Amino acid sequence: MLVVEEIQIDKPKASVWSAITDIDKCQHMLSSILKINVLHKPSNGIVGLKWEETREMFGKEAMETMWITDAKLNEYYCTRAESHGSVYLTKLDLTQTGQGTSLTMSFNGIPQTFVAQVFVFLMGPVMRNSIKKALRKDLEDIKVFVEQN
Repeated sequence: MLVVEEIQIDKPKASVWSAITDIDKCQHMLSSILKINVLHKPSNGIVGLKWEETREMFGKEAMETMWITDAKLNEYYCTRAESHGSVYLTKLDLTQTGQGTSLTMSFNGIPQTFVAQVFVFLMGPVMRNSIKKALRKDLEDIKVFVEQN
């Protein structure tokens, strides 16, 4: 289930990149994140950065272990999480637009088990709408944070 959202931010790519890659401080930027616990910091770059993220989702607290699997400085990074019989892939992609930046967030939940496949089949439209709203809220939080700093 692929969901994509985009927002325009009135700051250069380097400013947006700095904010979205400072995982330690994301809980101060994203209102849905309750806690971040960094588990591993690579000695160079951000690929391999691994953390536990506690969020409020669907009215409940949910903790996921996430890690960065691919990145290109000031361009994009990809994360992966595995939970509830599914693999969750997220990409944050930056494009310079004049003096500002277009930030695109894509999320893909890929069911790996039969139970997860049935759940997605039954709840797919509801889940897609909820995920779309969550991505939009994260992007709006990032925009406000970056533009105020």
